[in-house]
Amino acid sequence: MQNVLIIGHGAREHVIGESLVNSGAKLHAFMSFKNAGLEDLSEGRIKIHSETDFKKIIDYCKEKRIDFVVIGPEAPLVIGIVDAIQKYDIPCIGPKIEAAQLEGSKIFTRKLLEKYKINSNIQSKTFNSLEGVETYLNEVGDANIVIKPDGLTGGKGVKVFGDHLFSRKDILEYCQEVVLGKSPFIIEKKCYGEEFTLQTFVDGKNVIGTPLVQDHKRAYEGDTGPNTGGMGSYSMEDHLMPFISQNDVNLALEDIKRTINSLKIETGVEYKGILYGGFMKTARGIKLIEYNSRFGDPEAMNVLPLLNENFIDICWSIIDGNLSHKITFKKQATVCKYLAPEGYPNNPKKDLLIKIDKDKLNTIGAKYYYASVYRENDNIYTTTSRAMGILGIADDLQKAEQIAEQGVKCVEGQLFHRKDIGTLKLLQKRIDHMNSLLIN
Repeated sequence: MQNVLIIGHGAREHVIGESLVNSGAKLHAFMSFKNAGLEDLSEGRIKIHSETDFKKIIDYCKEKRIDFVVIGPEAPLVIGIVDAIQKYDIPCIGPKIEAAQLEGSKIFTRKLLEKYKINSNIQSKTFNSLEGVETYLNEVGDANIVIKPDGLTGGKGVKVFGDHLFSRKDILEYCQEVVLGKSPFIIEKKCYGEEFTLQTFVDGKNVIGTPLVQDHKRAYEGDTGPNTGGMGSYSMEDHLMPFISQNDVNLALEDIKRTINSLKIETGVEYKGILYGGFMKTARGIKLIEYNSRFGDPEAMNVLPLLNENFIDICWSIIDGNLSHKITFKKQATVCKYLAPEGYPNNPKKDLLIKIDKDKLNTIGAKYYYASVYRENDNIYTTTSRAMGILGIADDLQKAEQIAEQGVKCVEGQLFHRKDIGTLKLLQKRIDHMNSLLIN
């Protein structure tokens, strides 16, 4: 039995931990905040400490004789956790610091894609001050812009005209706010279409895709309300989307391959680990919105439970650089619905009791993954972030959505979720939107 360490404390790490244990791992968990699911999966082999304290993590790896480490969140990756751990000959699933800048620096990524002429790149311009901003706005038009601070922003720094910014004054004020925060920023030309997530296993050379997923960032039904870390997601039984063809996926995969090859030329570093491509299908083809250097949350919950292969074997193939093309997934649909405390994301209620009927969840066939909750005297309480993900898996989307919705009813507390995620009605809205763009 192999000693495997998972770093991180969210629902993403809970499902990664489950996949490792199901593959035969003796799990250990190192986290800044205790995840009750990981505590159970690791049978108490946990350390609660900062996820960016590399010395403590390395000492823990040595003490527990860890065979390899899986890094869940982005924050440790972009400041070099893999470089630090691998100095001690402990393998990691995750990219080294130069490669992790695909997520850590939006400016680095856009410049890389531009230099190597990656097809899915979009028009953008980098700024360190307000100088030249108005000239660029005049060129592309206020209504066509997205502003992104350069570093990690937890999904909340990106501002889109029409959603968060409504005038030239709003744009300039936000740019000034970013500048005052000592961050360069990038203004991208806004894309119109439907987003999809393509998460891939990468061993430095080979790239293997997983089922496509679509996430829902808006807090409330009908895609209204403020942006969140993600209120839920779905995947289809054919691993595509009704508006995304296999040819579209092939184009996205090709650009991911070209990106990691360009990265190797540019930095001398091979990308190894998970690479998440956030793409959009537009009337002008497939466009890259962002790269993430790890699994998505919630999207990890949609793909890992469908794996047919042993996850530990996949991890070793990534480490050894010999990923085969034989990774397969169950031909099933998934729907993940996130439960969040009332008031999330702007004014969430915390320290409130949640009651979970695990037996009923099991009978229904729904799975659950703890996100940001804490356990005290066998009771689960809310924090100020998303509480837990409920996952339905079935032979088609409608059944998977019904299982997820029934699963939500097994959880009591002052929580809310988006009932529309995974419904055929919302899916049809996406299809109609894409069709209207392609016709026009």
